[in-house]
Amino acid sequence: MTLDFPFHFDGSGRTAMTGEADHVRDLIEQVLFTAPGERVNRPTFGSGLMQLVFAPNSDALAAATQVSVHATLQQWLSEIVMVEGVEVRREDAALHVCVRYVLRQTQERKVVELVKTL
Repeated sequence: MTLDFPFHFDGSGRTAMTGEADHVRDLIEQVLFTAPGERVNRPTFGSGLMQLVFAPNSDALAAATQVSVHATLQQWLSEIVMVEGVEVRREDAALHVCVRYVLRQTQERKVVELVKTL
């Protein structure tokens, strides 16, 4: 069990905890939605994905974003997950990201769909 993200308290007033699969999902969300330079002691941490919401929508941008997200997840989380695929699409002020991955520890396949609205 690890601390849940974002930090909060559970129903009994204790620090909320989460299982390994949920913790990995939280890590993926942190990597994707953190801008490089946002963390003082890790200036290269993050993906810059949020800036793409304001970019013109095109097939080339979608393809470049998929490659970028895949590479970022490999860079920061390759010890705990094997990324099988990434799909990114933009709708108005929302960014939809679907990541298919395998947990290295258990070999369990997972899919996480994240939506960030600005």
